[in-house]
Amino acid sequence: MGREPGRTGKYLYICIASLIFLSPSGCAFVKEIKSRQEASEFVLRGQKLLAQGDYEGSLKENQKVLSLTPDGPLAAEAVFNMGLVYAHAGNPKRDYRKAMALFRKLISEYPQSPLVEQAKAWVGVLQVNERLNQMLDKSKQVDIEIEEMKRGKER
Repeated sequence: MGREPGRTGKYLYICIASLIFLSPSGCAFVKEIKSRQEASEFVLRGQKLLAQGDYEGSLKENQKVLSLTPDGPLAAEAVFNMGLVYAHAGNPKRDYRKAMALFRKLISEYPQSPLVEQAKAWVGVLQVNERLNQMLDKSKQVDIEIEEMKRGKER
């Protein structure tokens, strides 16, 4: 009656205890894999929408990636893609400052990403573009002042 369990019984108890102990972490692991896969699909969909000219849709897909996986390579790719959306010449709502901020975010928050060098190049290009736009605005202002001076002399 008070017999000790045999070897087979001990192994069975160990297996059951292990399953009970590991099942929550196993579920978390499966959940993690599922969210990465879903995030990967959002990245691809966002890239496809960008190529099709659906800038708003692309932004939304990449924001979904950031909500699912705020760290890691997929997040870095989403941030980079969002920078591309804001820098895209065909985007009627393009915003070079937002694009630069996103590229800088990638550089600072995801320094191990292979996209860092491209982001640095984009920041450089956008800075030069911003300076050229400022020079163009100043030139237009000078032209306006010259025209006003000419009109004043003709009177």
